[in-house]
Amino acid sequence: MSTNKVTNVSDLRLMFHRNERPIYFISATNFNLLGIDRCVNRFRYISYIDCFDGRHPNVFVPGETPHAEFESIEDIVNHLLQHKEVIDLIERRAGKPVATFLMFDEKTEALAREIGLDVWFPPAKLRQRCDNKMETVRIGNKAGVFSVPNALEKVDSFQNLMQIAERANLGRDLVIQSAFGDSGHTTFFIASEDDFNKHKDEIVNDPEVKIMKRINCRGATLEACATQSGTLVGPLLTEVVGAKELTPYKGGWCGNEVFPGAFSEGVRAKARDMAERFGNQLLSEGYRGYFDLDFLIDQDNGEVYLGELNPRICGASPMTNHAAFAYADAPLFLFHLLEFSGVPFDLNVKEINERWAQPHFIDSWSQVVIKYTEDKIDQVTRAPATGIYGMGEDGTVAYRRFDYERRDIDSEREAFFMRITGPGDYRYEGADLGILITRGRSMNDDFKLNLRAHDWIRGIKQHYDGKPIVTTQHEVAPAPGSFKIL
Repeated sequence: MSTNKVTNVSDLRLMFHRNERPIYFISATNFNLLGIDRCVNRFRYISYIDCFDGRHPNVFVPGETPHAEFESIEDIVNHLLQHKEVIDLIERRAGKPVATFLMFDEKTEALAREIGLDVWFPPAKLRQRCDNKMETVRIGNKAGVFSVPNALEKVDSFQNLMQIAERANLGRDLVIQSAFGDSGHTTFFIASEDDFNKHKDEIVNDPEVKIMKRINCRGATLEACATQSGTLVGPLLTEVVGAKELTPYKGGWCGNEVFPGAFSEGVRAKARDMAERFGNQLLSEGYRGYFDLDFLIDQDNGEVYLGELNPRICGASPMTNHAAFAYADAPLFLFHLLEFSGVPFDLNVKEINERWAQPHFIDSWSQVVIKYTEDKIDQVTRAPATGIYGMGEDGTVAYRRFDYERRDIDSEREAFFMRITGPGDYRYEGADLGILITRGRSMNDDFKLNLRAHDWIRGIKQHYDGKPIVTTQHEVAPAPGSFKIL
């Protein structure tokens, strides 16, 4: 890799165009960094799930070998790093190899060291500390980036919860979150003792929970990258949350939109400022590189609050890294790679952020994550292939051609579907079936799924068939993704 100093975006793009170090994204799928291989020479994906039926030129899926039951993405990554075919691939390709991940742990770091992989992320231990929702509140407070009014305390009973809420002036309509969790699994809406009792075990067994005042809010998310030159900030995206056609989880994330008029300029400016300050605080905590912030926008008074921190790439990353600014300049993830590359750089981050904030650097796209929403388990006998689909005038959806990214979608009558659950896999409540990416919006002005989105979701689901499971549930081998894999 060139050691010439990087001082502008042109230098950055040239550096990665001429990159000679093998760089890998190792995860269950390549979804989170879809398309980065187009920008970085010698970038390859090592995946567990073959979403492309072997047709993606830069995705390597090793053969199936025996393994313990996966309980997390980290388990999948650690399995891949011990797979002979993966080790052979890494050893065959010349150059000092680099690994990037969606999720990893300290075991991952040890396995990477054993096979000579440099991990271009902050240490797993630091990421885990920052990922704790209580720690996010505390980091934000240091940066002057404040969360919805809250209390961080242990809860022993409903009566105890009410006492805490009264003391902190939070009211009696509450939202409780545990330290870790995703897609709404550990977000609980508590307005009565009955609500509390439904989730009592999850709440009282935690040493500390986040107790928030419930507000009339819209969710938004924004990705950024903390570097030695400052924090670069991407566009503010809307969030699709809790749509019953997409997810069984009431507070669960299930997609995003990006479009110029999604938020007022005041809200966008405040979120950008909050992200920049939060990123600079992360740097002082020892964390650097890519991160995602969720925001809650109070619909009653326009206040913007910090929601959650994802100290990593995440499900919104494909939207950020394919937004108009990424084509005009460079995908945000390239700045993350630059930060860890060891190549000297001095970028004018203020100028870049001001340019990216202009409305014409934002175009209109949406993505939705389609989960299996029925409360049963079956085995898939037919599934839609990854590729470009078209919608007829009657709302029916048909496969048109193979592709492995979204840029060739011609109009709002076409969409890119990336399959996750395929033939032979098991469908169960919450399983990720796939991701649908379209031009234009998937929600209306009330931020509910629009008619076109309903047609697309129904049309894709109609390409799935399954057969009943005849064995008992405990005898069924879990499908890849019996936890969140995106």
